[in-house]
Amino acid sequence: MSVFERYLSVWIALAMLAGILLGNIAPGLIGAIAMTEVASVNLVVAVLIWAMVFPMMVGVDPASLKDVARQPRGLIITLAVNWLIKPFTMAALAVLFFEHVFAAWIEPEDASQYIAGLILLGAAPCTAMVFVWSQLTRGDETYTLLQVSVNDLIMVVAFAPIVAFLLGVTDITVPWETLVLSVVLFIALPLGAGVLTRRRLGSARAIEAFQAKAKPFSVIGLIVTVMILFGLQGEVIVSRPSVIALIAVPIVLQSYGIFAIAYAAAFALKVPHRIAAPCALIGTSNFFELAVAVAISLFGLNSGAALATVVGVLVEVPVMLTLVAFANRTRKRFAVGQ
Repeated sequence: MSVFERYLSVWIALAMLAGILLGNIAPGLIGAIAMTEVASVNLVVAVLIWAMVFPMMVGVDPASLKDVARQPRGLIITLAVNWLIKPFTMAALAVLFFEHVFAAWIEPEDASQYIAGLILLGAAPCTAMVFVWSQLTRGDETYTLLQVSVNDLIMVVAFAPIVAFLLGVTDITVPWETLVLSVVLFIALPLGAGVLTRRRLGSARAIEAFQAKAKPFSVIGLIVTVMILFGLQGEVIVSRPSVIALIAVPIVLQSYGIFAIAYAAAFALKVPHRIAAPCALIGTSNFFELAVAVAISLFGLNSGAALATVVGVLVEVPVMLTLVAFANRTRKRFAVGQ
């Protein structure tokens, strides 16, 4: 591991600070980046995520997809955590903190908005960044692709009913443009490019060499992505730091709790680490583009619900990096498949 990669957390912290600074001293630049948004997906960020995802997609062997069915436990854990546990624990934590623990500091109207935004986050498992987390933990590329693909298929039919049930709203409109665009940008295009690149490289040694050379660029893409995300919300962070800190508390607790449940289940069921780490990280990460889009459509651009989903974006990368580090440190404990 290079010095650059070893101190990734330091570079991420600096990127967060640089983003906040840019958001406040160069609002024109940040505004221009914000204007590249289509269907709640920022195209500049999308390109960076695409660059991060692409090296992992080169490692996907389409011919081995048929063998994934022989190891169903990782997929079962992912689906159980994402759809039977995560939305409901997020809702419970949101209610606990904003109707009880933080009740003295938050107006009831604002509290209900923050609860709604957190529910939207909890019901939207990750589609894009999970490929980055999987790559950083040396996850099985093909299995991760399957997990994300199955999750997306379930999301099409399960997201709206779960959100409607937890919010008590009967008319939930799923932003299909956001879903479709995200799947195309973060799965279909990089997968297609990865398969073509894999064929051109030919041998396994050439593929590994290519991935090794591409990894630093992937890490740089992650750092720049963090800087842009924090830049887009730089003014909000400075103007409302206490509210953001309060919203972050249940999100952080949820993230670590969900990871612990999935990772422990994978360990107990003797799932190989290359599958266990991504399966736990998928449940922990969120599809924030979808959550933000629905929050804006239901409650408005300047609503507390939209703010809560944005805080999810800001919290995710630092939290996920700590979980990636933990997964890497505990790799040897997963004896099966190592």
